[in-house]
Amino acid sequence: MPDWKFTKGLHDIGNNAYAYLQPDGGWGWSNAGLIVDGDEVVLVDTLFDLKLTAEMLAIMRDAVPQARDIGTLINTHSNGDHTFGNQLVEGAEIIASEACAEEMRKRGPDELAQIMREAPGLGEGGRFLLEAMGPSKFDFENITYTLPTRTFDKSLTLNVGDKKLEILNVGPAHTGGDTLVYIPEDKTVFTGDILFNEGHPIIWAGPIANWVAACDLMLSWDLETVVPGHGAITDKSAIRALKDYLVYIDAEARKRFDSGMGVEEAALDIVMDQFDHWKDPERIVINVQSLYREYGAPPSTAARIELHAMMARYQKHRAPAADDHTGHNH
Repeated sequence: MPDWKFTKGLHDIGNNAYAYLQPDGGWGWSNAGLIVDGDEVVLVDTLFDLKLTAEMLAIMRDAVPQARDIGTLINTHSNGDHTFGNQLVEGAEIIASEACAEEMRKRGPDELAQIMREAPGLGEGGRFLLEAMGPSKFDFENITYTLPTRTFDKSLTLNVGDKKLEILNVGPAHTGGDTLVYIPEDKTVFTGDILFNEGHPIIWAGPIANWVAACDLMLSWDLETVVPGHGAITDKSAIRALKDYLVYIDAEARKRFDSGMGVEEAALDIVMDQFDHWKDPERIVINVQSLYREYGAPPSTAARIELHAMMARYQKHRAPAADDHTGHNH
C-alpha cells in the first residue's frame, strides 16, 4: 500500500480518481472525492460550509481542468459536512439514496445555524458544540440547502465515460441512508461515513448489524484504495479495525444494558484501551444510546443538546487519556 500522507488538499489516487482530505478528520472535517473519465466528472460529497467547499472546488479545478464542469454530485449521506456545500456545484445532477434525501429534507443548515446562535446559553452541551464545530471553524449562515435531484433505493450503476461506478445504499447505519461509491475496475471505494479511519464512528441511526454487514461487504471486494469519510486514505485494514470496534461495543453495551446500567454510566464503564489513539472517543455516548434503543430501551426523551452535554462530561472524565492519545480535545 502507498504511504498516503494525511495532509489537507487533493491527493491523486490513480486512474483519474482523487481524494480531497481535511485533517484532523474530527467533528466536521470530512473528505470528498473526484472521479474523472474523459470529459465526464463526478464529485463525491461537498463540505461543511460554503467557504471550505469553494476552496476545495478551486483546488480541484486548478489541478483537474475537467472539474470546471462537474456533471454529477453524489451525496453519500445526509450529514452537513458532506452536503452543506451542494449549492456551489451549480447545474450538477445530485444523486443520493431516497433515505438520505428524506433526511436532508427534514434537517438542514438553518437548524444547525440556529443551534449555534443559541449555544452560548445551552450550558455544557452548548459549550461542547461550540468547541467541536462552532463559528471559529465553520459558518452555517446563509447556506441555500441544495437537495438531491435524483434518488435511488438500494443501488444504482453509473457510467462515467468508460468507468463504471456501483453506488450502493448500505444504510440505515451511520445515518438513515449511507452510500458507498465503488469503482470495481480501479479497486477503489469512497465510503462516506461508513468508514472513519482512526476516529470513533457515530451511530445516529443503526442498527449496528447493518454497519457490520457493510464492513463485510467491503472486505469481500478486491480493494486497494479506500477513501474514508474522515481520516487518512487507507486499505482494508481500517475496515477490519472499524468492524472490530463495532462488534466490541455491541457486546459491551449489551452486557451493561442487561445489568440495568444507564447510558452515561455504561459509556464511561466500557474499556476502550485498544482504541485509545482514535479521535473523538466521546462518541461512545451516542453509540451506547443508539444501541440501548436497539435493545428495546424506551425512546430517549433527552434532547440532542443533552447528548452533547453527556459527551462533554465523558471528555472531562477521560481527559488524561484524550490528551495523551488523541492529540486534541474539544
